[in-house]
Amino acid sequence: MRYAIVIESAGPNFSAYVPDLPGCVATGTTLKETESQIREAIEFHLDGLRADNLPIPPASSRVDYVEVAA
Repeated sequence: MRYAIVIESAGPNFSAYVPDLPGCVATGTTLKETESQIREAIEFHLDGLRADNLPIPPASSRVDYVEVAA
């Protein structure tokens, strides 16, 4: 599966979440570490859903950028 992730600067570190998987979050000190941590968090989250016989949410979020005058 392919899920959209959002990584935000959180002061001295970074935080990440998955819009399609509420509660699936991770943090890291670098962007690379944060991406690795959120990947592991997604796998853990999906394993938990499967173990509880809950449905796996489909990946439905869309990510894009828009330009506006600053």
